[in-house]
Amino acid sequence: MPLRLLFLSSPNRSIARSPILLSPRNSRSVHLAPPYLLDEYIPRYQLLSSVDAAKKRSRAYAHLRNCNLCPRLCGVNRYEKTGYCLIPGGTVKVNVIAPHFGEEPCIQGSRGSGSVFFSMCNLRCTFCQNHDISHQRNGFDLTPEELAEWMLKLQNVGHVHNINFVTPEHVVPQVVLAILTAAEMGLKIPIIYNTSSFDSLDSLALLDGLVDIYLPDFKVWKTSTSKRLLKADNYTETAMESIKAMHAQVGDLSFTADGIAKRGVLVRHLVMPGKEDEGQEIVRWLAENVSKDLYIHIMEQYHPDAHVGKKRRGKSGAEEVRYADINRAINERELGVVTTAARDAGLWRLCEAAEHGGFHLHANVTEDSKSHESENATKWSSRLFVVVGGIGPIRHHLTGSGAGFRLKMRAPNCPRGDHAEGRGWK
Repeated sequence: MPLRLLFLSSPNRSIARSPILLSPRNSRSVHLAPPYLLDEYIPRYQLLSSVDAAKKRSRAYAHLRNCNLCPRLCGVNRYEKTGYCLIPGGTVKVNVIAPHFGEEPCIQGSRGSGSVFFSMCNLRCTFCQNHDISHQRNGFDLTPEELAEWMLKLQNVGHVHNINFVTPEHVVPQVVLAILTAAEMGLKIPIIYNTSSFDSLDSLALLDGLVDIYLPDFKVWKTSTSKRLLKADNYTETAMESIKAMHAQVGDLSFTADGIAKRGVLVRHLVMPGKEDEGQEIVRWLAENVSKDLYIHIMEQYHPDAHVGKKRRGKSGAEEVRYADINRAINERELGVVTTAARDAGLWRLCEAAEHGGFHLHANVTEDSKSHESENATKWSSRLFVVVGGIGPIRHHLTGSGAGFRLKMRAPNCPRGDHAEGRGWK
């Protein structure tokens, strides 16, 4: 296949351009200028000394006994009772574990991002786009050691590019323990911390040296908006502190020559209907206070969800809908206003959206494993690992004695026949 020579560097800069050979099929605009191009990469947790690892373990256990690791500052002993997040100290509640293809191209690559979707959250966003996961206690309880085993399966069987912890703010100590255990077991791919940015500085200090890529959302700007829509008075100030601390740890997003991100910060902002003025303030602040070389994804996929659009009866007796002001998709003007503001502020590394999202998997269970189907089968047939339906039968298929299954992967918007098929996950 002929190769195309690409020169990718920042505009209006005196940096010498670096030639990168990419095939036409795999070439993508990932802004690979010399400061952001890595010859090779060793995950940060592999460089941690045994002494520092032991200190982090000790601090993780201590935090669980007096939990103030998020701005809610509950101060509870999570081995005895739960705080705002409703998750105890000895386990995490996981909703989905799977190679995910709904992330940015530089995160998901060709093999997917090994995503771990945690149940519950320390925010209560009225419009939550993952309401069925983050607002409900669905899922299966895993100890840090069990979570570490799943991380190894994602790496060794799924061959994913990274481990992606989604909404982990309320389970940081357990995540830290899982990373340290997985590192001892042979984990060697980057760790992603995929957060709403409602983190404390103590929490981020505990993660320092373990996380390679931070994926923070910066949701809203005004305190009145965060109080009404996120149920958090201090969200904006917390997000600003958190993102600056994340950037201080890992810097701007860097890639290897295949276009896969390995280290750095990628900020997301979901444009919301009627809130483009807040988006403008957010991107300006990022450019002025974090870095003009910050990699940013201005997202347009907002849709009414969770409590938005639900019916309620008004004081006059007329039937109304909740949060009517955001009960619609955004328009091109709103997206354009925020994107233009980002460019005007000097942000030039704007990320493109993934071509397809999520995961859509069909499992054809063999005769040997039919005894494990029962009522769980329909719940996990559409996802690779759906813990809501019960992790027991899935664990059998991944580690069992030859039962296995055939999986077909298809992007939700692709034609029915456009899928990859293979034996695996045994």
